[in-house]
Amino acid sequence: MLTDETYGVDAAVVHPYSNPLLDEDWPDPDAIRVGDDYYLVTSSFNRSPGLPVLHSRDLVTWTLLTHALDRVGPDSYNSLPRHGGGVWAPSIRHHDGQFHIVFPDPDRGIFVTSASDPAGPWSTPRLLLAGLGLIDPCPLWGADGRTWLVHGWARSRAGVKNQLSVIPVDDALTAPTGPGAEVVDGADFGRETLEGPKFYERDGWYWIFAPAGGVATGFQGVLRSRSPLGPYEARTVLAQGSTDVNGPHQGAWVAASDGTEWFLHFQDRGVFGRVLHLQPLIWRDGWPVIGTPVDGEDWGEPVAQYRGPDGRGELPIQRRSLITGDSFSAGLNPAWRWQADPGDWALASDGELKLTGPALDGGNLRTLPSVLGQVLPGTGVRLETSLSLDGPPGSRAGVGVLGYDYGWVGLVATRGGAEVVAAVRASDSGAETREVLAVVAPGSQVEIAVEVTSEAGVALQVRIEDGWHASNLTFVAREGQWIGADLVLFAAAPLGGIKSVATFAAVEIEVGR
Repeated sequence: MLTDETYGVDAAVVHPYSNPLLDEDWPDPDAIRVGDDYYLVTSSFNRSPGLPVLHSRDLVTWTLLTHALDRVGPDSYNSLPRHGGGVWAPSIRHHDGQFHIVFPDPDRGIFVTSASDPAGPWSTPRLLLAGLGLIDPCPLWGADGRTWLVHGWARSRAGVKNQLSVIPVDDALTAPTGPGAEVVDGADFGRETLEGPKFYERDGWYWIFAPAGGVATGFQGVLRSRSPLGPYEARTVLAQGSTDVNGPHQGAWVAASDGTEWFLHFQDRGVFGRVLHLQPLIWRDGWPVIGTPVDGEDWGEPVAQYRGPDGRGELPIQRRSLITGDSFSAGLNPAWRWQADPGDWALASDGELKLTGPALDGGNLRTLPSVLGQVLPGTGVRLETSLSLDGPPGSRAGVGVLGYDYGWVGLVATRGGAEVVAAVRASDSGAETREVLAVVAPGSQVEIAVEVTSEAGVALQVRIEDGWHASNLTFVAREGQWIGADLVLFAAAPLGGIKSVATFAAVEIEVGR
């Protein structure tokens, strides 16, 4: 067991935290410390805006600072949802007064966006390295005066995986300066699905922190060499062990201002996404050990609770979810993200959101870009609002939970008014299953809600005169492609018709039900 003496801290001024830090989808984290501030970036995939940047003063309590990408792609590249595409695992670094986020789009290449202030503005992304299947990049400004970039490979695009490559690049991260080389083949170390590398230098060694074994079942390893181009030797440093934290891996090694060292990583919780954990890190025999050291082994297993870094005194109450309601008083809350790069669809002001539904509805919410969402927390949640709808017959709008499968409750316009409808759709089904809960007059406003348990059971509800009524349709939420499920608002109109306009009142969100 790690002790106060292990970390050289005063237990009287250090207070505990619990894992996960954020019990919702913040996948593939990378983080740095600059002065007394910590900054963290994560994958965003098809969600837009992309590349969320989080901030903390203690490594435990995080807030959403901004998004580095206003849009995922240029022109119409991401105008419709590209599930499983978009922004994969990024890295963030600070060099010569500039912050850089290096991120991959597996269908285009490796890009860089830069800023003098992490709150932005961030520069228009520039292409550093073109190619299919280039993923998980991380730069290193080496003590040798050269700048290096490590990256992995996605077999779905490149035809290879389980390999890491290093390429020299210029100091400003604008172009390669020489050819790249494969430096690690995971098979040489008995690894499968070696990916997510992060590049560091310490005590004359080049270190690549790289997980293996897959998102849900893997572990964290490290590799070290006297040269960035190898040869490397490998060791496992964090694994599930006797805990219930499956696949603990892929993240960031961070040194706190008090000299303690830490590792931020994710755990795959399926429908709730890749949730954020924090582990202590120590060095033993020249190698890192993450978490609680396991007797007789070179690796550690995850801690459920530990003391907060930095010895700053009482930590604020942990907020395990960053989702929040929205009064729509002046624009959209920054926690909202679209399923694709947005058009001119949303006007939020004076306590209401007018959401324009483009005439793109082919019957499947997963194909709609006009879907606005927040990540689904793993602790239970209720979202409640009221809604009216103006549009041609067949137009629809509502609230729901969206992953591979989805369910929603809301309004469907008819020739004589509207129906209050609950609907569910399984990914292997050809169409939605619907239940009509009520019939209302044109322009009517209805109160609707979606409630999700900590086991991902979903209740679709409408308020009628005698109170709240739940649909008889049963639905258990599922994850999306590489992401957790989202709580969503949406509006749409039938293909080839005219647009609809849905008016939502303030959204109330209660977490931890």
